[in-house]
Amino acid sequence: MNTAVSRRLFWGVTVLSLSLIVILALVLASVVRQQKQVQRSVPVVEKIELGRVADPIAPSVGTATDAETLSSLFQQAVGRVRDAVVYIQVDVGGGSDPGWEERFFQPSPRQSVGSGVIIGKDGYIITNSHVVERASRILVTLADKRQFAAIVVGTDASTDLAVLKIEGAEELPVAMLGNSDEVEVGQWVLAIGNPFRLTSTVTAGIVSALGRQVNIIGDSFGIEDFIQTDAAINPGNSGGALVDLNGALVGINTAIATESGSYEGYGFAVPVNLASRIATDLIAYGEVQRAFLGVEIRRVDARLAERIGLENIGGVYLHDVWRGAAADRAGLRIGDVVVTVGGQAVNAPNELQSLIARQRPGDSVELDVWRRGTVRRFAVVLMGREDPAAKTWFADRSAEDQRPEEVPPEHLIPDVDVTHLEDLGIGVRLPSERDLSRFGADSGVYVAYVEKGGAAAGAGLMRDVLIQSVDARSAESIVDLQRYLTLARNDQRSALLEVVRRDGTAAFYEIDF
Repeated sequence: MNTAVSRRLFWGVTVLSLSLIVILALVLASVVRQQKQVQRSVPVVEKIELGRVADPIAPSVGTATDAETLSSLFQQAVGRVRDAVVYIQVDVGGGSDPGWEERFFQPSPRQSVGSGVIIGKDGYIITNSHVVERASRILVTLADKRQFAAIVVGTDASTDLAVLKIEGAEELPVAMLGNSDEVEVGQWVLAIGNPFRLTSTVTAGIVSALGRQVNIIGDSFGIEDFIQTDAAINPGNSGGALVDLNGALVGINTAIATESGSYEGYGFAVPVNLASRIATDLIAYGEVQRAFLGVEIRRVDARLAERIGLENIGGVYLHDVWRGAAADRAGLRIGDVVVTVGGQAVNAPNELQSLIARQRPGDSVELDVWRRGTVRRFAVVLMGREDPAAKTWFADRSAEDQRPEEVPPEHLIPDVDVTHLEDLGIGVRLPSERDLSRFGADSGVYVAYVEKGGAAAGAGLMRDVLIQSVDARSAESIVDLQRYLTLARNDQRSALLEVVRRDGTAAFYEIDF
């Protein structure tokens, strides 16, 4: 009997001990998890490494979260990056019409404000070019209220980005770069900046769209591939941070679409993958080492796709290839449709421009190109502005821009009747037999000249081509051409012109009236 009691006592003590051990292990695991969460909530101040992403704190896709958990994620994300967002005050010289006090005394500078993001412990800050435009003095205020004078390291009008530098600052908080290629429509983002001089303001929203082009960059080589968000962005937010729920920088807030001048639900940010590429060059060289394909491009719509026999409406159409340029050397031709760049699909001209803008002269990039029903791959070694083909093209473009807006037809084509089409800003005539032979065509309308500033010039149409059709209707005479253009204008739509060049290649131009 005593032996049985002893056995029961032994096993009871054993089970109790094991239970205590399991409970202690669970408690220790919980403490470790809490410590890791606390450590992860500390703002990252490490030196930036391009492409490196912060340790994830947001739940994986598909994980359900309640309001309290989501609020906690917002707080942790803000804690990681808010200290790296700065307030920028810019003094700009007096206006073009100074008052009496500016005529007789020292000119009074005007002041504008914006935001910036610290991207390097050595004092480099990225912002928008328009924030520091015509600056005579720049003052940067950190989140901890320290103030420093800043200099402009470099600006890039094509992307509306600039890099500043402050000296003498220690223990600077640095933003961690995310990967904007992984950003998806519908995901949560936070905008951090200084709207209306309200410093360190945080707003939340989602990614509304990707690859937006809103025609706000006036540079002739402007690159617009914006992330659109409904997070509130207002004047003063320009140059600030757009971050994901890991607190990683995914964009630089740049602009809003508005009729009132304030937030209406449409904000736009430069993707960080493009911004970091531009910033790296500005820091290293003071300017951007821009790469060129050497092509002129246009979007593919349903009409163009049907005309060239492209089954899927997508890609980017090459309506001109510079002779001797990178694309030409690689074997690309007018009429090709670029469908991928470096393995990434492109469906609009600005998407192709953005992907090429991330490269440097001399880089090799693979393009998948649709040509007459088949897709081929081309390896293109990109060229720089100093390439002879690029120099020739820029010189020709400059000469074209300096031509008089109207050139009398008789100076171009003596002793030939030329009809001026005012709506398009072109002069046309019937082709001679010699013209038809050179173009390898049976009929068409010859373009004798193109006026600068006209609708045709705006679409990229050049002289010395033969118009073959308008909206797939054969144009065998000037009367045909005028009739089809009138139909398009009366229907309040654009007209699609098919032309043939002297080398026999076809091209398409969409004319807006």
